[in-house]
Amino acid sequence: MPSESTVRRPTLTEVAALAGVSLKTASRALNREPNVAPSTGRRVQDAADSLGYRLNGIARELRRGATSALVGLVSGDLANPFYSAVASGIERELRQHGLLLITANNDEDAELERSLVDAFLERRVRALLVIPSGDDHEYLAIEGNRGVPFVFLDRPPDGLAADAVLIDNAGGARSAGEHLLAGGHRRIAMVADLARMAPQRSRIDGFVSAMTSFGNTLWEPYLRTEVHDVRHAERTVRDLLLLETPPTAIFTTNNRLTTGALRALRDVVRPPALVGFDDFDLADVLGTTVVAHDMGAIGREAARLAYERISGHTGPARTIVISTSLIARGSGERTG
Repeated sequence: MPSESTVRRPTLTEVAALAGVSLKTASRALNREPNVAPSTGRRVQDAADSLGYRLNGIARELRRGATSALVGLVSGDLANPFYSAVASGIERELRQHGLLLITANNDEDAELERSLVDAFLERRVRALLVIPSGDDHEYLAIEGNRGVPFVFLDRPPDGLAADAVLIDNAGGARSAGEHLLAGGHRRIAMVADLARMAPQRSRIDGFVSAMTSFGNTLWEPYLRTEVHDVRHAERTVRDLLLLETPPTAIFTTNNRLTTGALRALRDVVRPPALVGFDDFDLADVLGTTVVAHDMGAIGREAARLAYERISGHTGPARTIVISTSLIARGSGERTG
């Protein structure tokens, strides 16, 4: 079996030769242009089917000067259940309007994000949805003025007015802190992702607000930030447990960090209480208390805003905030 690199796509020239027509006639027939005899059209289509030839629909539309039916999404790694659930919500909503979603991973790199945005715009996407990695989005204002609507997800735009769909990050984190305080905990660790990211800053602020309102300062030695993946979270939680006076409870600020914490706690006889931000598969089976929000709704609302802009809505920028709820499953109720 030939390797993927050796497989050659059939060309229009080959289709024309097999059908016994000119290249121009083959092109007109496949594009269903007028003044092509029905018998000729069938012969060309049969030749194309025999060779496995398919028109490049995007290229055809761009040659005609039209925009495509594509909507771009620049996000984090879709292997993360959060991003994949958001993308699924977007795709389902767009499909109802005859639009298709294409995605790209920015790897939390602002320069890569900018190049991906440029690549999508070169393909004349109808709208662009962005889960941004950087803080300065002023450069997008120029593109927006050229008629491409932007919608921001999870993280607010900075430097331009654009529609956005956000999570109540501060409120959700505050509820996590209050839940642990109500359980009698005072030495509460917070394990947070990159503090430069707006959602993480809001979650930190919300948690700190709960501690400050209660008058609790015993959590302060247990703050850990810049923890960006599962392995780092596992190491961080193990290190916390090795302290002379370890925390009696832990709050993790996203699903990856919660997964890392669970790995660190799996062999601990009397594990600390745990509350994680973001629900995740098997959290109910594991009895993990979480701050939940509808990830699919984030995508659906963003797609709806984008479609309204595509359809001609010209009102001021809108922000939709998705609410959170604390789901107590046991891990957050362990006593210290």
